[in-house]
Amino acid sequence: MAVTDEQEQRQRRLTAWQRSHRVLARASAEGTLGGRLAALVADAGAVHDLDEWTDVYGDGVVAEVERRVAALLGMEDAAFFPTGTMAQQVALRCWAGRTGNATVALHPLSHPEMHERGALAVVSGLRTVHPTSAPRLPTADEIRDFPEPFGTLMLELPLRDAGFVLPTWEELEAVVAAARERDAVVHLDGARLWECGPHFGRELSEIAGLADSVYVSFYKSLNGLSGAVLAGPETLVEEARTWRHRYGGQVFQQYPAALSALLGLERELPRLPEYVAQAKVVAGALAEGFAAFGVPWFRVRPEPPHTHQFVVWLPYGAEALNEASVRQAEETGVTLFRKWFEGAAGAGLPPGVSFTEVTVGAEGLEWTAGDVREAVGEFVARLG
Repeated sequence: MAVTDEQEQRQRRLTAWQRSHRVLARASAEGTLGGRLAALVADAGAVHDLDEWTDVYGDGVVAEVERRVAALLGMEDAAFFPTGTMAQQVALRCWAGRTGNATVALHPLSHPEMHERGALAVVSGLRTVHPTSAPRLPTADEIRDFPEPFGTLMLELPLRDAGFVLPTWEELEAVVAAARERDAVVHLDGARLWECGPHFGRELSEIAGLADSVYVSFYKSLNGLSGAVLAGPETLVEEARTWRHRYGGQVFQQYPAALSALLGLERELPRLPEYVAQAKVVAGALAEGFAAFGVPWFRVRPEPPHTHQFVVWLPYGAEALNEASVRQAEETGVTLFRKWFEGAAGAGLPPGVSFTEVTVGAEGLEWTAGDVREAVGEFVARLG
């Protein structure tokens, strides 16, 4: 099979990022097979007894992940899934059966609508409605005044495709209360719930406790290999395990993913508040740098960031921005930005605007505001 131009560009980006001595974060997908396997072998014994038998159809280390997450989220039970897409579909399908209403209220920028090829309708027979199209979570009034019934309200925290945005704690409480007034259940798409605590000023169990069920991911913020957990009432989770089997998610062995999940819970989860705080420093310095180096228009959203991730919009084509980004990494060993995309992530901005997602991880803690501003100057110089 011939190598496409996109594959070549991806290899170029990955090589440049990997060779960079300074990055804001290193994503798990950017490592080599050997590197990832070696790290798992070296570290897994710190979080689980490796003399234990391997898991079979969800017991052993997989069950330990389920127990650990249920306790963290303050839920009665939890079930491990190979993907979050499957976990969430199963949750919403189960709630539809229990409420007698197959309509799910969610945001048009939510993951099921943007990234799952219509699976809620095609696979699970569910119907979706949108209480708002504004690039934020719906308000209590929008939920209360929505003109048709729905059985489940799904809230994505944070709403990634609007810029990783969160409501205030009071707004979230009000939205949940409005759904309850309508006799709807509340499900949280918590793929990135782990990093929401600093913004809300609440523990994970209190955030999850607002909802009837919640799904969390292990590879996005916790640097896991893959996998997700659906947590909620014991009866719901038991039914979800049945549907997991029907959907093809009863995997024979999952110990690599489960061990990496335990490592993430042990090592990355406690550090997320540091990353969130540093993201505010990085975002502020980016804005200062763009202004200082004459960028005609820019936006950092949200400002300040609500989590350790945010988006940047610039008035250039994605091709030019990607070339400047990879050249900076190749020539200076500093990766400031990764991949840029045309459009503005659902914000409705005019043509010619591109966006990128910025993540601040452990590696980003070493950056000062001055380092960020200097890197912005190097980046802008390569835009030509």
